[in-house]
Amino acid sequence: MSTHTETQHADFARCLPCNQVDTLAAFHWLKLAWNDLRAAPLVSLIYGLVFSLIPATILYMTINSGTHLVILPAIVAFALAGPVFAVGLYDVAWQLEKGQRPTLLHSLRSMFRNPVGEWGFAIVLTLVMIAWMRLATLLHALYPTLGQPSLLDMAPFLAFGSLVGMVLMVAVFALSAFTPQICLERKVDLMTAIVSSVHAVRTNFPAMQVWAATILALVTLGFATSALGFILIMPLLSFASWHAYIAVIKTRTQRHYE
Repeated sequence: MSTHTETQHADFARCLPCNQVDTLAAFHWLKLAWNDLRAAPLVSLIYGLVFSLIPATILYMTINSGTHLVILPAIVAFALAGPVFAVGLYDVAWQLEKGQRPTLLHSLRSMFRNPVGEWGFAIVLTLVMIAWMRLATLLHALYPTLGQPSLLDMAPFLAFGSLVGMVLMVAVFALSAFTPQICLERKVDLMTAIVSSVHAVRTNFPAMQVWAATILALVTLGFATSALGFILIMPLLSFASWHAYIAVIKTRTQRHYE
């Protein structure tokens, strides 16, 4: 009995081994992602269209609220929601990897493949998002009370708000870079997936910096196109994230999904 218990504890929150990848590997992942998009255009664009409604709603709220103060919290909230919505597209890429024809129904079912891990991670991101929104409310206390504040008056608010948002987004990136993919394929416990994701990001820090900057650039482009760009950007980033997972997280047998 004690031996079995020790085995269970040993399996909980373990760290999966990872590979080290080239600093510019992100561009290779995007190239492979484009091939996936071409191989499964219909399912990919359906997900992209549905997902684009989220940033479109953010833009609508920003424009109609009459204030720019909601922009930063909204963008961070969008970044938190992204990994959860990407799970279905990870399954599409996984089906392509196995030589199968991807279907929308199969990808939707994947969200319940490891319900404890996948939905547990969704809850973690939700809690982080709630915490961020509370922080954003507190940060607004630093906003100048002047009628027409100058850039100098707004400097403390902008600097501190940007710093807090950046720290939170870096933390979320480390948590979510590989956690959803691991939970989808491995059926491991949530803590194992999170610990493995953070370890992989730390081990491949230069490559992950480039990957994070690429994500930020594409997300910015998506907003610049009034959210229409997300119809393509969301599938591309999701498929590229699957290829990043294949390249970084080790398996017993080598995978060749090119």
